[in-house]
Amino acid sequence: MFTSPDNRWYAAWLLILAALLWLLWWLTPVLTPFLVAAVMAYILSPMVTQLDEWLGGQLPRVWLVVLVEFVFLVLLVALVAMVVPVFFKEAARMQDQLPGLLAKLQTQVAPTLASWGVEFSVDPQAFKSFLSDHVASMWENGLSSVLTSLQIGGSVALALIGNLVLIPVALFYLLLDGHHALAHLRDWIPVKAKDSVAGFVQEADTVLGEYVRGQLMVMLILSVYYVLGLSLFGLSVAWPIGIFTGLAVFVPYVGFGVGLLLAALAGFLEMAPMQAGIMLAVVFGLGQLIESFILTPRLIGERIGLHPLTVIFALLAFGQLLGFVGVLMALPASAVLLVALRRLRTRYFSSRLYEG
Repeated sequence: MFTSPDNRWYAAWLLILAALLWLLWWLTPVLTPFLVAAVMAYILSPMVTQLDEWLGGQLPRVWLVVLVEFVFLVLLVALVAMVVPVFFKEAARMQDQLPGLLAKLQTQVAPTLASWGVEFSVDPQAFKSFLSDHVASMWENGLSSVLTSLQIGGSVALALIGNLVLIPVALFYLLLDGHHALAHLRDWIPVKAKDSVAGFVQEADTVLGEYVRGQLMVMLILSVYYVLGLSLFGLSVAWPIGIFTGLAVFVPYVGFGVGLLLAALAGFLEMAPMQAGIMLAVVFGLGQLIESFILTPRLIGERIGLHPLTVIFALLAFGQLLGFVGVLMALPASAVLLVALRRLRTRYFSSRLYEG
């Protein structure tokens, strides 16, 4: 199969790809902010190009990059600012209403448990004092631990702050000089392989573009769904929680989990426990089923040519190999691998090995 010069080039590129994948796995902790910035740059780069065409090239690219990244970061900060106050508001309400909720729980549950021979009794004020002291202690200990870690220079908090600074910087340079870097990489491609590599890159770019458009459609549909679903149950903060949950599905599992937590906090404080439980089960349970088995496989999987089972397997496999970064990269990486497998299959069917 690898006797001809072209086939030997394919074998060499496969070995290079395997080495790069191994290096990626080994350097995952270091590469995380750069990979996140690369994903953002791939999404935002067409906007910079389109804006440059609209302005007729009259504005330097550096200012276009600054403008696009600034608008993107403002929208991202606005999303966080919309959700964080909801969390603190509901946490404060929970602390104020906790004694009443516990008293109501004891009134409703204690007789039932007593009929089963189980004694259930709780002092709401004592429980509130215990919870306040415990939370305060956790805050003080956690703050002290973070400060101590910052002093020795190796804390998770320091890494987080570093990533928050590094990602926008890496994003800026990728948007500014990414096309130059790609041009230099193209110069290293052997002349005989330029056409096949260019075709592969173009096909992979088309597939990834379909992935991005499909993901945006999923985010929009789920945002509308969660806002409507939570509003129908009468949740007062349905808009911020629904929009956040829908948009945050771009990061699988994390957006859903945070949205569920916020809705649970608000629901159990605003309505009866039974109604809140039904709301969470119906809205988020049905939403997860719709996302996992209908929207993602149909709007993303089918657009990039992946079977629904392949989509589910890719999320689990990449998550196992690379953790959070793997989950984030699962579908786009699978789309690129799919293009490579298609070309290998075509090459194999036209080879002497297949013909015997």
